[in-house]
Amino acid sequence: MLHINKTIIAERKQTLEKTRKVLKDRFIGIDRIIDDLLSYIQVWYLVPEILKRPVTINLWGMTGTGKTDLIRQMVKSLEFQDRFAEIELSNSDTTKWVSSIADIFENEGIADGKPSIVLFDEIQRFNTLDEEGKPVEQTKFTDFWELLSDGRLSKKEKNEIDELLIKFLYRRKEKERKKAKKIKDKDESEDEVEILSYWEAQELQKKLGIYTTLEELVDMPDDSIIELIRSLKKSKIVYEPVNYSKMLIIVSGNLDEAFQMADRTSEADVDADIFHSFTQKITMVDVKNALTQKFRPEQVARFGNIHLIYNSLRKRDFEQLIEREVQRVIHDAKEQLGIELNVDNSIHKLIYRNGVFPVQGVRPVFSSVTDILEAQLSQLFCDALMSDNTHISIKYEGIGKDAKIIADVGTQTIQHQVIIPYVGRIDRIRQSNQAAAVANISVHEAGHAVAYMALMGVAPLQLKSKVASSYAAGFTFPHQIHSTKHSLLNMIKIYLAGGIAEEVIFGALEASIGRIQDRAEATKMTLDYVRRYGFDDEFQANYSIDERGYGMEWRTTDVDVEKMITRLVGETKELLNRHLELLRGLSIELALKGSMEATEVASVAKRYRLNVLIKEEGHLLIADYDKKLHQKKG
Repeated sequence: MLHINKTIIAERKQTLEKTRKVLKDRFIGIDRIIDDLLSYIQVWYLVPEILKRPVTINLWGMTGTGKTDLIRQMVKSLEFQDRFAEIELSNSDTTKWVSSIADIFENEGIADGKPSIVLFDEIQRFNTLDEEGKPVEQTKFTDFWELLSDGRLSKKEKNEIDELLIKFLYRRKEKERKKAKKIKDKDESEDEVEILSYWEAQELQKKLGIYTTLEELVDMPDDSIIELIRSLKKSKIVYEPVNYSKMLIIVSGNLDEAFQMADRTSEADVDADIFHSFTQKITMVDVKNALTQKFRPEQVARFGNIHLIYNSLRKRDFEQLIEREVQRVIHDAKEQLGIELNVDNSIHKLIYRNGVFPVQGVRPVFSSVTDILEAQLSQLFCDALMSDNTHISIKYEGIGKDAKIIADVGTQTIQHQVIIPYVGRIDRIRQSNQAAAVANISVHEAGHAVAYMALMGVAPLQLKSKVASSYAAGFTFPHQIHSTKHSLLNMIKIYLAGGIAEEVIFGALEASIGRIQDRAEATKMTLDYVRRYGFDDEFQANYSIDERGYGMEWRTTDVDVEKMITRLVGETKELLNRHLELLRGLSIELALKGSMEATEVASVAKRYRLNVLIKEEGHLLIADYDKKLHQKKG
């Protein structure tokens, strides 16, 4: 019967709670992940003796959300640094001389079956299927799947142990030969002290699976080593697989297939809360579907069912991060230079506008704090110290080329002002868009928005006509929409509405090519409407099957698809003309502001007699199926 030391368990519980606090103090916006992680490792940490297989936990999220650093800090807080390995497996890496997980564990000194932690980071690079779903040839680290399966890895072959025994038997005979020769030659000099080298001691540890310290092995006589090898051979333990049932396995990666917005890394204008709400909808089922695009089904099963999914950070998370970083700068100024620094909220807003790329996580924020705040302060600190001042207050004022950082150096009674002309790097790009281009984009995006409101009955989440891009561009951000026959028709019209709005306002000859992506999406939806979903009464077969023996002649549907899009273009143009005043009014206001939230868009719509709802981020536009199910037909 297993004996449980209650005192040790109580101490470990305290350590877990201390770790929880440490992690939550360090990381912003991932409290739920931290709680779940510590909950899942509880049994492993408190009573690892009862485990029959390793605990495997998967962390999935976009870049910059703190997956890797979270595990490193947890390992440090739990004081497992000497029992921790961080491994990146990749199909393209041919530089490492090790070829198996077992070798890595041996090198890290965690091949003894005792409690340990291993992090397999960036696991998406170890894909076993290519983009076409074909198997990828793998010759290295194939025992990774053994580890995930049952936590056991094969030990050394019998001939390796025999070679080790012969090596030390030969070494002993050589010593005996030298000793006999000295006696024969009456050589009275002291015998040479032969000790194990570092490499020899490490070889013993690896091949025998013994984790006696190197110091103890160095002092061990050859006879004792030979006896140890023989006893291990006789017991057969040396040939048994290493049991890693006491190991905590963390698998971490970025799955763009699940996080569909992950490729929008350069997007600095989409509200962070919108991205957050979309990532909240991602489930374990989505993750497993994404994994099946990179790994074989039996391999996906070995990842298990513990999947912690990171949401992208919210707007208030980024604001909290910026506040924390600014406070760090203030603290350092006081501690290192004795300067009292006051940073106005206008500086915080400047950092947010120019440092937050929601999909890229926290890293750009750190660099922007350095670029916008710390780089400017170096000059101001010198100024203050040279003038024997210990107070600095800074703020940001102005727009466009007149924007500047204003610093008051000194106290209210004795001070001087320093003005630093400064335009944020992303602000500069936003401001570079010409008025004519912004007007064109505003009409285009207003066209999408008017069609969206007229057909869906809700205001879009966000409208933009001035974005941080080297080329003029904008966007209309919709809600999540449940795909039906009706909603597909509406979405096709909404995609078409941008380019058609330009024709309605500017004339057909002045319509821009900004419609290219919209028309591609509208065409894909129309093709799916006819070929995949069978929503067209004349074409009920599925024309998208590629498998041999099932493929249909897709050209049969081309004429119908063309006619359908042409008809929807006409209906969309008619819709926009019915709401022409709203289209023009919304375009003018968007061109003036450059960005509009849902409440502002709804307010403009109401002014032109179109009442629409305002729904939060993450709201799913779906028909009242539950109500219709119980509704009796008359």
